[in-house]
Amino acid sequence: MVPPQREQRSTRRFSLRLPVTVKFSDGSTEKTAHTRDVSARGICFYMDAAVTEGSEIEFTLTLPPEITLTESIRVHCKGKVVRVEPQAAGGRVGIAAVIERYEFLAEP
Repeated sequence: MVPPQREQRSTRRFSLRLPVTVKFSDGSTEKTAHTRDVSARGICFYMDAAVTEGSEIEFTLTLPPEITLTESIRVHCKGKVVRVEPQAAGGRVGIAAVIERYEFLAEP
């Protein structure tokens, strides 16, 4: 019997399905994805294209009032892919990335 794994995350994770725009360091065009969950240090999202673990990415999403406790805030982040999950039903790939830098954006 395998012992249960101890939770190692130090920041709260929010299970939210939010639209996110993702851009990869290889110069490919922007892709649209949807988050599975978001925390202060990382993001997990589903997309219809695979990416290589270790790839640098940029993404922009709008955090809702449930997270900000004020109004919605747009955030642009830069990070690195740390895990790529096998393709699920519907052709979507799960991608987990660590957030290395972020900036809040003014509303358009």
